Amino acid sequence: MGKPTGFLEYERETAKVLPPKVRIANFKEFRTPLNKEKQKLQGARCMACGVPFCQSGMMIGGMASGCPLHNLVPETNDLVYTGNWKQAFLRLSKTHSFPEFTSRVCPALCEAACTCNLNGEPVSTKENERAIIETAYENGWVTPQIPEVRTGKSIAVIGSGPSGLAAAQQLNRRGHSVTVFERKDRVGGLLRYGIPNMKLDKAVVDRRIHLMEEEGVKFVTNVNVGKDIKAEELLKQFDRVILACGASNPRDIKVPGRDAKGIYFAVDFLGQVTKALLDSDFAKVPYELAKGKNVLVIGGGDTGNDCVGTSIRLGAKSVIQLEMMPKPPVERTPSNPWPQWPRVLKTDYGQEEAIAVFGHDPRVYQTTVTEFIKDKNGNVCQAKLTKLKSEKDAKTGRMMMVPVEGTEEVIPVDVVLIAAGFLGSEKYVTDAFKVAINGRTNVDTKPEQYQTSVDKVFTAGDMHRGQSLVVWAIREGREAAKAVDDPGGGGFGGDGCPGLPLRRFHRLPLRRRQRRRRRGGALPAHLLLPQLPGLCGHVHLRLLRHRGGGGMAGHGQLPAPVPGLPAALQPPAGAGPQSGPP
Repeated sequence: MGKPTGFLEYERETAKVLPPKVRIANFKEFRTPLNKEKQKLQGARCMACGVPFCQSGMMIGGMASGCPLHNLVPETNDLVYTGNWKQAFLRLSKTHSFPEFTSRVCPALCEAACTCNLNGEPVSTKENERAIIETAYENGWVTPQIPEVRTGKSIAVIGSGPSGLAAAQQLNRRGHSVTVFERKDRVGGLLRYGIPNMKLDKAVVDRRIHLMEEEGVKFVTNVNVGKDIKAEELLKQFDRVILACGASNPRDIKVPGRDAKGIYFAVDFLGQVTKALLDSDFAKVPYELAKGKNVLVIGGGDTGNDCVGTSIRLGAKSVIQLEMMPKPPVERTPSNPWPQWPRVLKTDYGQEEAIAVFGHDPRVYQTTVTEFIKDKNGNVCQAKLTKLKSEKDAKTGRMMMVPVEGTEEVIPVDVVLIAAGFLGSEKYVTDAFKVAINGRTNVDTKPEQYQTSVDKVFTAGDMHRGQSLVVWAIREGREAAKAVDDPGGGGFGGDGCPGLPLRRFHRLPLRRRQRRRRRGGALPAHLLLPQLPGLCGHVHLRLLRHRGGGGMAGHGQLPAPVPGLPAALQPPAGAGPQSGPP
């Protein structure tokens, strides 16, 4: 917690934001964080909750409440309040792989579950998180975590989005050799081409990728697994494979005229814009995509909002955003109490910019497209819209949105961006690996597990749980890494050796780890060496080195010299037995 009375003494204050008409002039991030002293006061607002839902990450009312990563929010807020920035970074790093990403793009489930919501505004945990990680980078505390010894195990991660990167980071730090395959020309997946630069600066992504490369992770781009390289080849080359390809199958709008030119899936449009900017080092803006055109965005979620903001920056003549569902209430209803996720009206940056530029909210609720109309050249020129109403289905009893007769209207349209969500994994990938899928076309596993129906193949992220948030993808990647590293459930322990995951070794207090490294004979020999037949390599080979050079041989557990052990780690000739406890 922060200051016991801080939530009473200090008002919530967030980063300064550039005015909409100023920030639309470029694709740069437009939030200026608070200075350190003001940020400390925001940490002070964290109260002494009996039950801190902010870090719970549980499902309440069918939606997530609190951080899925179980970040130790009250503790990091307290460390921000007291100015212990390095300790705050170390504490945040215990549960989080990429705070620099979520502190920019996450909808802040932690803040929605904050107890301060009961009588005021929540603690600005998201911005505290950003201040922590950026301070850590500025002071050189974020350094490559290079494993001292490799286990001899290799893992292929298919997909370099947030889940793939999180899994690769964790497994590499445990000593395994990790190769990440990406079908695009740059690493990052959704982080690179699915989120606009003004929301997540790509230099922030590059900074983390370079750090992971220094740690030993290998990235291979422009390789489409399942097409450019066969699944069978990967399974022969690598000990384990993690499928983290995302929910890359966009939901289409199947109405007459769908084949008209000028209709794009939102993720393709956003990716095209970002690629043009990166290829030219931001010297060339692809104005030709939307300048002077009437843009119709279908979908009211985050991606739809990103399309609105991007279109405005490209000089769109007008922007309309369709939403099938009714307009949410401004405040919580009795059926949506805290700490459930608040189902209330939110106006994001793209909508704010549309209001400033066009004078009205771009969102049109309870409306859908029934037809696209083409001109003589096959380009979309109009869209036929109709209103919707909520009605109970007589067969299923479920509420459905159905068209209202007599409400049709035709509007001029030059560009259509479909941001209607995603249906699941792409068929060619799941077919290539022969993994089972569920009814939602996500890769099927047992509940709370990551092992697929195919031996040695795991899955994580949106490909596993369906379209979701970046923070959930990171959670999935970290959990999948644990499953791969675990002695049971299809992990490396399934190779016929009992194993001891590195995470268990690193949980030991620092002095105990140091003693084990020095004395060598701290663990049974069968846990030490991947080079020897039937032995498992989840613990540092440095355990063989201890005072006097006798290593494990001094305890009668391994002969000296050790067959198959690198020369640098062999005990010196004539080394006698060592006294003392193992």
